[in-house]
This record gives sequence, structure tokens and C-alpha cells, in this order.
Amino acid sequence: MTDRKTIDLNADLGESFGHYTIGNDAAMLDVVTSANVACGFHGGDPEVMAATFRVARDKGVAVGAHPGFPDLWGFGRRVMPFSTGEIERIVAYQVGAAQALAAYAGHRMTYVKTHGALGNLTERDPAVAEAVIEAVRRIDPTLPLMAIALSHLERIGRERGMTIFSEIFADRAYTEDGHLVSRKEPGAVLHDADFAADRIVRMVQAGAIETVSGRMLPTRIDSICVHGDNAESVEVARTVRARLEAAGITLRALT
Repeated sequence: MTDRKTIDLNADLGESFGHYTIGNDAAMLDVVTSANVACGFHGGDPEVMAATFRVARDKGVAVGAHPGFPDLWGFGRRVMPFSTGEIERIVAYQVGAAQALAAYAGHRMTYVKTHGALGNLTERDPAVAEAVIEAVRRIDPTLPLMAIALSHLERIGRERGMTIFSEIFADRAYTEDGHLVSRKEPGAVLHDADFAADRIVRMVQAGAIETVSGRMLPTRIDSICVHGDNAESVEVARTVRARLEAAGITLRALT
């Protein structure tokens, strides 16, 4: 069962690239307890990665690799036709890069969370979930995976004996079967900080995902994600943290 007195708050960060800035990582790193750092495929580059790991180290924020499809134009949010073997290798490649640059920055990468379309596939496609698990297992079978709650990655990872952290989203809507509403649909991304924060408190206290109709689907909850690339990201993250703490829930990194 979820320990409702403590929870991790994570964000997808380090997604800027070259001269292009995405999000406000410095502000987000003052709020979250874990940072999922892009590994150069959907966003990020060696300079951005090293800087993000260094600031996270200085602020006491845990860090994980955030591998995605090699799709800078689409920000990793478009499905690409890779075989499962190719998915294994692009995940391994990015995890290795994150491990190296975290160490270079004096920090330690302690978990893996897939990004965007790749992450969504691990929710619904067991073959893709298996590929991600195999990539991480071959690198380090003790390395935890952060998985979307009620996903194939969550289920299969636990069946394989992996350490799995179950994640829910503060700023995404859920379908009646507990999956994320497609970003192509209206209302998929939640922009109202108060609404998102109040809903998260309800979900954590209930140990359940709240669907668009208000239905509650029981699930384990270890971490809450706030995306770092939205205009409202910092406000949502701050409001979510404040409401959780007001409800007596402590924010603490998982690793």
C-alpha cells in the first residue's frame, strides 16, 4: 500500500537544447524532490545535462535518466517505428549517458523514467515495457524504474523482480480505465494549479487515480509528476507541494 504520509514529487527537466530553453528548471528544482533528466534524444544535451545534474546535487534533489525517442522536433511525443531490440538499445544508450554526466557533475543517477511517447507505450504495450525492463536490467538489475501507475511496465517490472516506483500525474487527466488521456484530446493537460493540487491530495489520500468522471481506481502511489515544459509548471508544482504539506504529507525523494 502507498505510505500516505510521505510521497516523492518529480518533474521532467533538463529538456533545453543548445540555444533553446524549455521550462524553468532552476525554479522547479527548488520545489521537487526528484528530477527526471532528458538524455539528449528528445531534449537536453551534454551541457544542459551536466548543469542540471550539478544544480540538482547542490539543492539535494535526486536524479534519474529520462530516455525517450530520438525526436527533437516532436519533443519525443510522437511514436517512432523502432523494434523492441532497438528500443532496448536507445534506452541503454541514454541511461549510460545520464550515468556518466551525473557522475561528471558529482551526483548519482538513481532511477530511470521513460519519456513521452515511449513512456505512453510502456503503459499499454507489454512488448515495449519488456524492452525497457531488459535494457535497464542489463545495465544494472538493481536500478529502479519509475512506471506509470496501472501500466504494463509497472506490472511486468514487479513480476521480473525489479524495483518499481508507481507514478501518478498532477497535470494530466485520466480515462475511465486509468490511462492518461491522449494529448490530442481537449482537457488532457491540466493548467489550473488549484484544481490539480486539490485532485492530487484526494488521490494520494485515497491511494487511487481519479478519472475524468470522478471515479477512483485503487493503485499504489510512490511519486507524483509535474511536467516541467508547461507555462504553468512552476505554479502547479508549488501549489501541489503546499497542499500536500498542508494535508500532513511529507515530500521526500525515493532514492
